[in-house]
Amino acid sequence: MLTIYAIPLSLYCAKLRILLRYKQLVWRELPPPGGYGSSEYETIVPSGNLPALLDGDLLIADSEAIAEYLNEKYPHPPMLPAELVLRAKTREMSRFHDTRLEPELRKLFPFIDEAKRNESIINSQSLAIQNKLQQLANMLSSDQPRCDDMLTLGDCGYAVTFTWLDMLKPVLGLDIEKPEAVIEYHQRLTRHPVIFEELETYQPLLAAWLKTE
Repeated sequence: MLTIYAIPLSLYCAKLRILLRYKQLVWRELPPPGGYGSSEYETIVPSGNLPALLDGDLLIADSEAIAEYLNEKYPHPPMLPAELVLRAKTREMSRFHDTRLEPELRKLFPFIDEAKRNESIINSQSLAIQNKLQQLANMLSSDQPRCDDMLTLGDCGYAVTFTWLDMLKPVLGLDIEKPEAVIEYHQRLTRHPVIFEELETYQPLLAAWLKTE
């Protein structure tokens, strides 16, 4: 059985669980020993990253590397298209999420605590996120080849990040509006059964956590 080290509210852990559900894999989920960032956890996972996958003697601690590994080891159902160009475009979408959109969202996390709010930074991050969403909309609306008829490695992170954006918007007063192409993409993702199943558990946990901050 696969083992993953994860915490319930981690965006990237939720991203991995969507893949695991889609692949119909069996896994056990453990919290990082000693807590996230602890020296105890780093004796197991040197980078300290979450999620981490333990498969026999193999340890991988990066959500994208884990996704690629599991897609190769368990090729059915596939999460990368068979055609070369579509695979490249899928990876482009995935990298845009992990290196462009999600990092801008993450910069807001220190200000979820009301006592630490900085309106100037929140406003600048609203603009930064809006710009990234427009870039994503342009990518989705372009005439470049895309794969819309399957759930891909490039989709899993967006479903969770969009949830964070929607739930943080009223908490922080974010001045963000998803472009139409992004709204349609979000709706398509949330209609997928495995994403719906993950978010059915994830959204209440996130809502409850936001109320305590």
